[in-house]
Amino acid sequence: MLNILFQDEYYVAIDKPSGLLVHRSFLDKHETQFAMQMLRDQLGQHVFPVHRLDRPTSGVLLFALSSEAARKMNEVFANHQMTKRYLALVRGFAPEHRLVDRPLKEELDKIADKFADQNKAPQEAQTEFRCLRQAVLSIPLGKYPSIRYSLVECYPKTGRKHQIRRHLNYLAYPIIGDVNHGDNQHNHFFWQHFNLQRLMLFAQQLSFTHPYTDEYIHLEAPLGDTALEVFKRLGWPDEEQAYL
Repeated sequence: MLNILFQDEYYVAIDKPSGLLVHRSFLDKHETQFAMQMLRDQLGQHVFPVHRLDRPTSGVLLFALSSEAARKMNEVFANHQMTKRYLALVRGFAPEHRLVDRPLKEELDKIADKFADQNKAPQEAQTEFRCLRQAVLSIPLGKYPSIRYSLVECYPKTGRKHQIRRHLNYLAYPIIGDVNHGDNQHNHFFWQHFNLQRLMLFAQQLSFTHPYTDEYIHLEAPLGDTALEVFKRLGWPDEEQAYL
């Protein structure tokens, strides 16, 4: 059963687990569980996704309970009238603050590449980053005698596919567990030493003004025990409140 973070007569938000697809995809025909269908069955009514999270990303995922409510919320997202806060565990000592304004070429799946416009111009993409915590582990890895990590809060201003992951990789601070845009040496290290095989990216908060009630809505998803245990071993607090 999915953890419901918020529900009224118009919208419902869940805490999507890492590894769960939002909806059916022809690229993952073998999968049998999807957030959209699971929530529909749990509520006993149709739901309409208004944004998406990558499969390995966990956290706040919002659905509408009617097509009209979905249209209104899509306008909120399209007009950037919401705040999305992500947390990411990255390799290296990230800078205190950085705004990345770097257009991204549309990232397509291999099957979709056959039908795509290969000459399409890169799309506008901005992400703001702030470093919250840093850690050093006195363990040699590769040519380095110790390894460094940072916890970064990420505020995407646009919604391009894999935007946070690609922008952090561009800055040379790839997210731990990212097999497409990350550092596989460090991914393997976390698998060996922390038994961790997930992407360490969390859609932790989503805030917006309700299109129907004008109420300010602030949604939060817990990081979970797995992440907090990793943070503890990095010398950081192991309580959710420390990361809000």
